[in-house]
Amino acid sequence: MEGKTSASPAAAISEESTSLHLQEISRIPVCLHRLRGLLSTCREGWRAYYRQPIFLVGLGLAFLYTTVLGFDCITTGYAYTQGISGSLLSILMGVSAVAGLLGTVLFTKLRKACGLVNTGVISSVLHLVCLLLCLCSVFAPGSPMDLSMLNMGNASDVGGMTGGHQRHGYPLRGGSNQPLLPDRSSIHWTNNTVLFENAPAGTEPESYVSIILLFLGVITARVGLWSFDLTVTQLLQETICESERGVVNGVQSSMNYLMDLLHFIMVISAPQPQHFGILVIISILFIFTGHTMYFLYARKVKRKPRTNT
Repeated sequence: MEGKTSASPAAAISEESTSLHLQEISRIPVCLHRLRGLLSTCREGWRAYYRQPIFLVGLGLAFLYTTVLGFDCITTGYAYTQGISGSLLSILMGVSAVAGLLGTVLFTKLRKACGLVNTGVISSVLHLVCLLLCLCSVFAPGSPMDLSMLNMGNASDVGGMTGGHQRHGYPLRGGSNQPLLPDRSSIHWTNNTVLFENAPAGTEPESYVSIILLFLGVITARVGLWSFDLTVTQLLQETICESERGVVNGVQSSMNYLMDLLHFIMVISAPQPQHFGILVIISILFIFTGHTMYFLYARKVKRKPRTNT
């Protein structure tokens, strides 16, 4: 009896460990099955997105997200390095918002007069023409672009305080409308201090022509950008069938965020103010590519024979 009672607990423990091991093994195929289902859902979503007749339109809209020509943290940081005060920058943001509202009014007028597809063409041309001012700002007086900076490694610039450059700190003054950056050096933010790599050289840039052209192009381009965005959104709603509309819009959102992530990678690759001109050129190339995709779609639509409705 003692042998049987001593053996039964050991057998029970063995059976319990075996069952736990089998459960862990059975969970692996379940996880793989769920992962395969997720990948299958993503694949079917991309296939549905690719099958749409306005595939080029959505892809072109996503390309417009790879840009530094907007009032985000990147452009505002660059504006501070060019001597633009916080109060003036706030006014420029307000003017940009008004320009965007004018774009919505322009969309409604153009759609009634020219049709939806032609409205997108006109908005694209208007957007690209206004961005030529941003392109001119890269080569205008006062532009800090220096191509020789590309030959220098960024490791010592971004690597922290251990690099070979000496950095200087300046406390931030609350409520001051003076330019935050006294020179064109690279900027490094801490909790209460702005750090620079070089000694301050002055409070004003050599010329304001470059920064004026930049923001003039960004603000005026808002009219065509908002009108084009409304055109694409309306095309997505009218062209896609209701059963696939949610899937296609989800893929479109993911494409927009992916291209937006790409523009942050661009800034990480070229973080200095002297590199901003190169980022502007790359942004215009992406925007031009996006609008070209829409032009191809519009050409394809116009070539189709019209059917009586």
